[in-house]
Amino acid sequence: MNWIADNIVWMYLLAAFVAANLPWMSERLFFVVTLAAGKSAWWRLVEWLVLYLVLGVIGFSLEWKLSGETHSQDWEFYAVTAALFLVFALPGFIWRYDLSRYFKRRAQH
Repeated sequence: MNWIADNIVWMYLLAAFVAANLPWMSERLFFVVTLAAGKSAWWRLVEWLVLYLVLGVIGFSLEWKLSGETHSQDWEFYAVTAALFLVFALPGFIWRYDLSRYFKRRAQH
């Protein structure tokens, strides 16, 4: 059982990394809604926050399923997890606002 729990934790961290980068990888809101004016930075931040909350619910569910209880957390826990989710989002942010423009300019020359 311990081997399964360890793999679930790594899969959860991988899912968090992917979810943190999703808002910057698509022009559709939640991969479903096409916005007429395009997806602004504010919509990307809202989408990122919703994905953070969804991953938090999944995390609590996994904790309950694996250990049979959830531990109460103070604000520091949520600040650290939000900061980690923000760090996870850095590759997608860099891709959206730096690298994609670089590659577009490079393709024009």
